[in-house]
Amino acid sequence: MKKNLSILFVFIFSLNGFAQVEPTAGKWPTWFIPTVKEYWVKPLSDVSSEKSQVIRMQQSIDPSMLQQIQYWNAGSPGYRWMNMMAGLWMSGAGNNGALANMLLSVATYDATVAAWDIKYAVNRPRPFESDKRIKAYVPDPHSPSYPCEHAVTAGVAVTIIAHFFPDMADSVRKLSQQMIEARIASGVAYPSDTKDGFALGQRIALKEIEQTKGYPVKQQWDGKRPEGKGIWQGTPMFPMAGKNKTVLLDSSSQFRPGPPPDFAKDMQELKTFKPNFPSMANAFYFASESFWDEVLHKKVLEYNIHLNPPLAARLYAISAVAMYDGFTACWDAKYAYWGTRPDQYDTTFHPVLFFTPPFPGYPSGHAMLGSVMAEVYSDFFPADQAYFRKRAVDGAESRFQGGIHFRTDNEVGLEMGKKVGAAIIQKVKAFEKQKSNTLSLHK
Repeated sequence: MKKNLSILFVFIFSLNGFAQVEPTAGKWPTWFIPTVKEYWVKPLSDVSSEKSQVIRMQQSIDPSMLQQIQYWNAGSPGYRWMNMMAGLWMSGAGNNGALANMLLSVATYDATVAAWDIKYAVNRPRPFESDKRIKAYVPDPHSPSYPCEHAVTAGVAVTIIAHFFPDMADSVRKLSQQMIEARIASGVAYPSDTKDGFALGQRIALKEIEQTKGYPVKQQWDGKRPEGKGIWQGTPMFPMAGKNKTVLLDSSSQFRPGPPPDFAKDMQELKTFKPNFPSMANAFYFASESFWDEVLHKKVLEYNIHLNPPLAARLYAISAVAMYDGFTACWDAKYAYWGTRPDQYDTTFHPVLFFTPPFPGYPSGHAMLGSVMAEVYSDFFPADQAYFRKRAVDGAESRFQGGIHFRTDNEVGLEMGKKVGAAIIQKVKAFEKQKSNTLSLHK
């Protein structure tokens, strides 16, 4: 696997026109499956009969199908599914939500590596390449047809989402069928490419669900909280999330900060702060938008990484692991101290945001997780480091401006996140080096 991602590499890669997309990606190290070889699927030896199916579908393409083709071709194969998960994981699966979010991206990456191992061994041409009667309705993917990478990703997504959000099962299955039909109609996949690809994604997702079933702690909150001044009150959200098993950090408490101070000075600063239009706009923006998800999608598009499914999947997987471990570490600290919020410290104070999140305030989750992601993204895109770090500070400041965090919450969160982000980057590089060495011994 690539050890480092540089702007120069991506730029040169794009200039080469993607003559082949990562032909050696099938040898990249995986996260939760030891080897991709056990997931090999044998393709049909002859696809001549399938060409007629593709042609028939293209003959019946209407505006609705054209819209589906464009919709599912946007971004990398996981783009639409990750957007769906972004709106689910914090509210729909309890203590399993963070794991669900992480597994979607990590299993997609592992399944993509498996798919690439098969692709360049089978080396099946795309339908539009092998029959002049078939038209490509999307840009040339510049990789072999079998198995379909979009179907592989859909198999992962449907399995993960249906498992953790069973009420969504029928909906995601219908969406996956729309996606499969769109890829066949677009002229870049045969029916067997999508059928076998979907099954491959399913198998790997099921394996990784099983591999990580012990990550969320099963223990229930005992209803107890510390006594004394400055203790947050209320019905807590995810009170046991800080006990979950981490992926790369040694433990959730590895970078736990010291206890919070008395917030008297912080409270005075907050009460004397005068909100204005820019401060309120910043507060509401970070309260309502998934900035760190969106900016990664944006950078993947800006650097043309969406045209390189294995590389895109790698960045999304590392980011998802960073979010998972960062979230677990942040919640460990929150429920280690149960630090209060401004409107509980001083009941006469009313936040600009009109609400207070249902969990302790110290340290700030926005500040801590934003700082984690800023460090990780800076490793992906070094030229954008100043931008990422500034947005982490903006996100932290938004919670002070919104009146739901003390400045100390934010400062401690930013510093903690920077440490966690740096540790994750270091562990990722060590993990990839170790895995690559292991692979080289078995060639």
